[in-house]
Amino acid sequence: MENFIVSARKYRPSTFDSVVGQHAITSTLQNAIRNNTLAQAFLFCGPRGVGKTTCARIMAKTINCLHPTEDMEACNECESCVSFNNNASFNIFELDAASNSGVDDIRALIDQVRIPPQIGKYKVYIIDEVHMLSGAAFNAFLKTLEEPPAYAKFILATTEKHKILPTILSRCQIFDFKRITVEDITKHLQKIAAKEGVNAEEEALNIIAQKADGALRDALSIFDQMVSFSGNNITYKDVIANLNVLDYEYYFGMVENILAGDINSMLLLINEVVNKGFDPQNFIQGMASHLRNLLLGKDQRVIGLMEVSNQLKERYAKQAERCDTAFLLKALDIANECDINFRSANNKRLHLEVALMKMVPTQQQQVSSPSSRIEGQSQPKSVQPKPQMIFQSAMRTQSVEQPQQPQPTQPQPQPVQRVKRAGTISILDEEPKKKEEDAPAEVKNNPFTQEMLVGAWTKFVETNKNTSPNFVAGIGKYQPTLNENNEIHYQVDNMLVVKDINNMGKLRDYLSKELNNNQFTLVHHIVEKPKDDIAYTDRSRFEKMAEMNPNVLTLKKGLGLNIDI
Repeated sequence: MENFIVSARKYRPSTFDSVVGQHAITSTLQNAIRNNTLAQAFLFCGPRGVGKTTCARIMAKTINCLHPTEDMEACNECESCVSFNNNASFNIFELDAASNSGVDDIRALIDQVRIPPQIGKYKVYIIDEVHMLSGAAFNAFLKTLEEPPAYAKFILATTEKHKILPTILSRCQIFDFKRITVEDITKHLQKIAAKEGVNAEEEALNIIAQKADGALRDALSIFDQMVSFSGNNITYKDVIANLNVLDYEYYFGMVENILAGDINSMLLLINEVVNKGFDPQNFIQGMASHLRNLLLGKDQRVIGLMEVSNQLKERYAKQAERCDTAFLLKALDIANECDINFRSANNKRLHLEVALMKMVPTQQQQVSSPSSRIEGQSQPKSVQPKPQMIFQSAMRTQSVEQPQQPQPTQPQPQPVQRVKRAGTISILDEEPKKKEEDAPAEVKNNPFTQEMLVGAWTKFVETNKNTSPNFVAGIGKYQPTLNENNEIHYQVDNMLVVKDINNMGKLRDYLSKELNNNQFTLVHHIVEKPKDDIAYTDRSRFEKMAEMNPNVLTLKKGLGLNIDI
């Protein structure tokens, strides 16, 4: 039986051209080889599985090739290339710093540097996971790295550049490897699938690429896993089942239910997701990604930012046509807030359900589902939320009191009945009310005096000292003053009192009612608290005590004590 070779090793790039997703770095290295401007040391850094060690090996092989191609690729035919391919090269040394991190290992490497190459131009030393070297090993390596022989080249690779000493970094050319994009990984997997005779759906390979999180090695490992699971036919359904990925159909269905205002179907869909073993937080994170893709799908200029298959992009664009931009932005904000506060929620499922209900457009919140309508009757109009009164100090704000509406002489239409079926949930229990924001505001401008103001102010403090003790304590320390233009100036020693919007609104409404005037302006002034003198020395402490209690001086004189300064 032939030994199985994993795809990550079988299809490991052997030339610069075959490296996936790092074109800028490979081009720079090829130009340096062509122009004979190689640095003495290189540092390849980046996340796992992006090609750091692979590029180091390709570079070591290429610079020692006796007959490189015009594109500065190894010929794979000369003696140096053949020995490298057979893992028998005496010019290339690899050291795993994770298991050889001591100073003795570096000293042994330094001893080898003194011997010139027998075949080829350079001796190349590849040190993987170089950040694992100890401090003494770094110091022992520093002198050789600074002034190596002309034939010695060092290639350091690491996933944690911040752990390397600055003195080492300053002596290396640094190349930052990026995460490989989902598109590049998907195309590479398609090539490998074709070579292996595997029939794989594009959406299935796209999910594998997303799961790999930018690491090609991880993607190839998942690909081998899927071949073992489903044979030579990899489908989207098999991939999401094996990798425990939530089907995007749930997100498309959830958006449809939200647009329709069908809260019952939303709850049933969440229940199905939870029963399949998925974490509710994963669902809200996936929902946020789905809403982002819908937002991108509304403009062809940015539709390419989606990391999904072309077929799925068309489906996102089609659903995005039915979604208003304001709705998507609001839903994204709700999903993001739900994700941030998810850990602190006691009932996590309810936290998710409430967040999804908030996404329902306002005009759809009057009914629990489309099937709850009564045939032959019109639907109730949506109730627009009343604008909240926001109090701001030093700005004129009128309190609005609604006069009683006169009784209409003509008969009014009967309100639409709301029918609740068994098992349905409605978040509205009251009939829609008539809009009140269109009613004219009553202007009250009765003159009042300083005495009337102080009396009303004191009465408010006494009335609310039990319900809002902190607030009335802040405004009750100083009496207000009535200035020109109906400006009421008051003093507080804490800005938090002014920022208490609810209680400040109650104060203004109370004053408006007591003074029969709503045309005044409240102006606050912050009173700085005097700083207490802190006694640091023995003498200052004694003087502080004597100031508080003069008997201390009498005690000192009676006992004949002196202060030790």
